[in-house]
Amino acid sequence: MSYVILGRAIKNEYLALGTIFSTVGLTLLATGGKKEAPAAKPTLAQVKESVKVNAGSREEEDFIKNFIAEAEKEAKH
Repeated sequence: MSYVILGRAIKNEYLALGTIFSTVGLTLLATGGKKEAPAAKPTLAQVKESVKVNAGSREEEDFIKNFIAEAEKEAKH
C-alpha cells in the first residue's frame, strides 16, 4: 500500500522510516549542545571558612576549635 503525497506515490515503509529518523534526529538536536562543567568540590579550607561556630562565649568557641583540630590530627594518623 502507498500514499499519494504531492502527486507522488510513497510506500508505507518509507513513511515509517522517515518518521522514526526525524523523531530521533529532532530528539538529538534538542538534547545536544554545550554541557556545563560540573562544579568543583570545595576544599577543606573553604569548608572551614564557610562553617560558623555558634558559641555562647569566646572560651566555648576556642574549645570547639581546639577539639576539631585535635580530631583532625587523630584522623590523619
